Amino acid sequence: MQNLFDDIPTNLNEELLQTLAQTDGVRIERIVSNGQASAEGFWYDQDQAEFVVVIQGAARLQLLEPDEVIEMKAGDFINIDAHRKHRVDWTDTDQPTIWLAIHYRD
Repeated sequence: MQNLFDDIPTNLNEELLQTLAQTDGVRIERIVSNGQASAEGFWYDQDQAEFVVVIQGAARLQLLEPDEVIEMKAGDFINIDAHRKHRVDWTDTDQPTIWLAIHYRD
């Protein structure tokens, strides 16, 4: 057994991404951010849908078509359809933001 809050680094130069479980159709990741954001002009365009929940901290996502800006705090989640372009605009600098991301075929 493991815990999502174990081994959280306190000084991150870049976002930490860890695969927790994976099968042919599903990948579950823990992502830890501390002030990181997507590079200017970069948009994720993924082949799989992504269900993402903020476990701790806060973040702001930008999504296209339709255009949305979403503020997220602990407990908030969103389901992002495959190929819907999105990016991380901001993450909390005062504490680590811990995400749980589930990528799946829709």
